[in-house]
Amino acid sequence: MVESLFEDIFRVEKLNPDDKKLFEKVNRIEARSERFDMFMHLDINSELYPLKEGQKFFLKVVSTLNPDGTPDTGYYNPGNRQSLADNFEYVMYGKLYRVTESTGREKAELLISFGGLLMMMKGDHSHFNKFELDQRLFLLIRKLNNDHTKCYYGRFLGSLKVRICYALVTIHVDFFA
Repeated sequence: MVESLFEDIFRVEKLNPDDKKLFEKVNRIEARSERFDMFMHLDINSELYPLKEGQKFFLKVVSTLNPDGTPDTGYYNPGNRQSLADNFEYVMYGKLYRVTESTGREKAELLISFGGLLMMMKGDHSHFNKFELDQRLFLLIRKLNNDHTKCYYGRFLGSLKVRICYALVTIHVDFFA
């Protein structure tokens, strides 16, 4: 089983803080976690994965996508094998390049680069104990619906990924290769 290095539910507080949009297709989100009260800045491809202020999402950081926890090479390997990514909508692969320790009132910081898209997470240092400098990491995100919609992810006919979402009145099914 894969050990999660960090996971929590975040709420987007602000898009592009200080009204600075660095790139046309990238938003920097400012978010706060519910369980551990972590503060985060995260650059995200807004064309591929748009998020709105007030939107909640589940974030997980792992060192491998293999469900059995075996090390991952970091290379994409198409096929019918199971992956942690199957249960998420947005995945990035990056490198941890800085961890600062808390000093007095200052919180500890974790900084990861995903090919130029950056993440800064700030909070209690005890949540960063499992991280190591220069570690290769996967960031996995799945939106949580604020309208009480439930979504399930899986495979259909072997290799076709499926997302089934339902509310009290409607059912919506997406198929994607």
